[in-house]
Amino acid sequence: QVQLVESGGGLVQAGGSLRLSCAASGRTFSSYHMGWFRQAPGKERQFVASISGAGVSTYYADSVKGRFTISRDNAKNTVYLQMNSLKPEDTAVYHCAASRLLAMGSYRLYDYWGQGTQVTVSS
Repeated sequence: QVQLVESGGGLVQAGGSLRLSCAASGRTFSSYHMGWFRQAPGKERQFVASISGAGVSTYYADSVKGRFTISRDNAKNTVYLQMNSLKPEDTAVYHCAASRLLAMGSYRLYDYWGQGTQVTVSS
């Protein structure tokens, strides 16, 4: 069982930055592929970024490429999402998720989910 707790969300003006963190419980964190997803009101869950267990490979949605960076610190059981040049359309609840597989953007392949953290970008 893996428990995930996100933090770092908030209200920011367009063009600003935020850094989200996701702390995981358990001793096998490095064996999990980690992803970030977001969901805005009335919209479907959307893949944002993911990272392999060792942190070697990263994957991004086209909408965030060049603006967001995913990283992880396996010694701290934590995955991060650095978000720069934020836009109002980035407003959503951001969830992190853990998968035993190379799940990338396939949300159905993720086994564990956090409760989410709200990110609001004002224009």
